[in-house]
Amino acid sequence: MNNHPIKILLADDDEDDRLFFEDAIDALPLRTSLKMVENGKELMDYLLLSESPLPDVIFLDLNMPGKNGLDYLTEIRAHPKLQSISVAVYSTSSSEKDIEESFVRGANIYINKPNDFNDLKDVLKKVICTNWQYLNTSFNKESFLLSV
Repeated sequence: MNNHPIKILLADDDEDDRLFFEDAIDALPLRTSLKMVENGKELMDYLLLSESPLPDVIFLDLNMPGKNGLDYLTEIRAHPKLQSISVAVYSTSSSEKDIEESFVRGANIYINKPNDFNDLKDVLKKVICTNWQYLNTSFNKESFLLSV
């Protein structure tokens, strides 16, 4: 049995959203290790330059200043060191275009940010406890959008 915590990386420019996410992660009955960054540049610096182990899952906000989350998703999927990391797009946007683009660029799942704390906990637990390596074989757009 693996006793290592699940390594989670959140990239979100909104401080309130980061704190809400952190509270929800802390409330889960799971061993986790959470790292948070405020923008895509910090995300890529952490992933490429840090000596820390790579995360098991990245929660990636789309609407960040400068390059958006979709641009960083493309960079993650193009980089050999990062390709196998599970990426959950985590956004307030429910735009069909954003959902489609996230799917096409290789996100594992798309989550509309819940406003309710218990809904957020439920969503996070589902995403964190899913083994995306095995789901990718039957990956389809219908199961891509996670709703609460």
